Amino acid sequence: MNTRERFAAIMNFKPFDRLPVMEWAVWWDKTIARWESEGLPSGMNRYEITRYFDLDMHYQHWIRPRSSETPQPSHHGAGIMENETDFEKKIQPHLFNMPEEISPQTYDLWNKEQEAGEAVIWITLEGFFWLPRTLFGIEGHLYAFYDQPELMKRINNYNAEWMLRIIERVCKYCTPDFVTFAEDMSYNHGPMIGKDLFDEFVKPYYEMVVPEFKKRGIKTIIDSDGNIHDAAFWFEEAGLEGILPLERQAGVDSNKIRREHPKQIYIGAFDKMVMDKGEAAMRTEFERLLPVAARGGFIISCDHQTPPGVSLNDYKLYLKLFREYADLAGKQSQKTIDQG
Repeated sequence: MNTRERFAAIMNFKPFDRLPVMEWAVWWDKTIARWESEGLPSGMNRYEITRYFDLDMHYQHWIRPRSSETPQPSHHGAGIMENETDFEKKIQPHLFNMPEEISPQTYDLWNKEQEAGEAVIWITLEGFFWLPRTLFGIEGHLYAFYDQPELMKRINNYNAEWMLRIIERVCKYCTPDFVTFAEDMSYNHGPMIGKDLFDEFVKPYYEMVVPEFKKRGIKTIIDSDGNIHDAAFWFEEAGLEGILPLERQAGVDSNKIRREHPKQIYIGAFDKMVMDKGEAAMRTEFERLLPVAARGGFIISCDHQTPPGVSLNDYKLYLKLFREYADLAGKQSQKTIDQG
């Protein structure tokens, strides 16, 4: 199997030769700085690093609804608007335009590798919890569900309509293999909002856009950190097909979530906190994930960016073990998936 065939087989619960060896998230700059001091060639971008470690290639295009002219928050978590007047006068003119980078220059090389089966392409869009939060700020956003509900819905409706234009334009140049919707709607104890608010303010807009992605054969995946056990049901009801990264430190249990959602697809789940603990700890973690991975619909990857406490030698050992278990998962899938 080539890279794209392998990805498609796993995401469609078909037997596969091995798991992709991939990192869905770019490495932290502090991690890269450490590795460069330990022998990693300096100055490489994320794709050059991917090739250096001989990982399976995937290209990501994060397409933002804000232009470079959009006002910036004063600090992390701060908002850039407070009310409808702010939105209409200060913010809306800089939102939901067609980004210039959606062009042949961005996609031509990626598309050639994708068509040859050598790479997977994915796009990231900002979801219906994420985007209002970046506009109102963390605290203002949570109040806005109650104080400014119509403005919240208006923003999300604009965002949904913009996403539909985006996917139509992107597909002129290539068809992505999957899309992730950035949400980060959960923390380590569960969702930041209840199901009633999700059903009113988030779900209707996914129901607008998800069918258009599915119609084109593009897998739809939510990107949400934190404990997503409860929210997984909500996203499934909204038509979304999968979730990443299944953070272990937030209490996500990959075996439990698979039992509860037999056909949901997942990427991630490998506990980043064991990557500097030696071979035995890493093997234990791979053994925890192997039964789920062998049944398809699940690609093992670090459950977030590799921490700077992980040395270059630690990471090389992680990849050595990853390849061993990737092959093992493939062998087991031939029997496990055939038998259902």
